[in-house]
Amino acid sequence: MKILLLGATGRTGKLVLKKAIEDGFEVSCLARNSNRIEKQKGLTVFEGNPNNKADLENAIIDCDAVISVLNISRNSDFPWARLRTPKNYLSVVMNVLIPIAEERKLKRIVVCSAWGVAETKKDIPKWFKWFIDNSNIGIAYQDHERQENIISESKLNWTIVRPVGLTNSQNNQVIKESWGNKSKPGLTISRRSVANYLVKSLKNDKLTGQKVTISKE
Repeated sequence: MKILLLGATGRTGKLVLKKAIEDGFEVSCLARNSNRIEKQKGLTVFEGNPNNKADLENAIIDCDAVISVLNISRNSDFPWARLRTPKNYLSVVMNVLIPIAEERKLKRIVVCSAWGVAETKKDIPKWFKWFIDNSNIGIAYQDHERQENIISESKLNWTIVRPVGLTNSQNNQVIKESWGNKSKPGLTISRRSVANYLVKSLKNDKLTGQKVTISKE
């Protein structure tokens, strides 16, 4: 299977790329700065922007699936830091990507969203709700919700993964899946575990058409 990876230069995206190559996938990456991605066997890097139709059409050639770990980025992790991407970057990308993917009959699309988006906002701690409502963190959550709506209304075999708070732990973690109100997730999960889960989701048919929250067990 050949996949198109969007967001490969981010902290989680780099780990997704590493895992995908280790698992034997052929990977195409579309990045605004191709020099930030190390050349390696099984990888093709295209320079361009995911919100540009021509760039996407070029990068998606011969791909069977898409993994997106794109996000609304800020200049720093400070909640009120200035945005580096447009407020609607995620939803614009999906509005461009979905028709292309449907036309080419791609098998799968797996998208990394976030716990606290849409109906899961009621489940997150009160202090974090405050940040979503009162800082630039909320801008990303609003566009994640718009992105999710576009994906879930598509004809693709989609999966939306909502990780909880991300850590940089290198330890092996058992992943807990939470569906709706059936079970409450934990508060953290490592980027490494998220990356592993996203790649494995490509071949997990039970996740097709599902929105799942993942955390460390």
